[in-house]
Amino acid sequence: MKDVLDLIGRIFLSFIFLYDAYDSIAFYSQTKDKMTEYGLVWQQDLLLSGSITLMLVGGIFLLLGYRAALAGILLLIYWIPLTFIVYSFWNEPDVMERRFLGVMFMKNIAIAGGLLLVIVNGSGRFSLKRLIDRRRLDVKNI
Repeated sequence: MKDVLDLIGRIFLSFIFLYDAYDSIAFYSQTKDKMTEYGLVWQQDLLLSGSITLMLVGGIFLLLGYRAALAGILLLIYWIPLTFIVYSFWNEPDVMERRFLGVMFMKNIAIAGGLLLVIVNGSGRFSLKRLIDRRRLDVKNI
């Protein structure tokens, strides 16, 4: 049962990053406009392309269970700064907006916690890494 839940957890975690990458590509200019609103004006194309790359590579690796620790690290490199920049609820004067941003901030922190669990525990039994390692053992035994 643990192995199945590891797989489902990895799928759920990866989907948020893969969807975010798709959304950033599909709405590239709008994403750049949003970056400007948050004060990210230095090398926007580089930052956006880099974040899309981190999300795609990290999300695909996480989904497949290949190099799960690396995937988690790549995704955290993107996710932690994004969380502190976009959901800085402590700077919001409006109480209702501050409450909303606080919940979104905590949601992102929880996702970061899930990524840390993947980094520490690995990808589990149902993963591409395990399949590759198993094939290597089969080839060595021939």
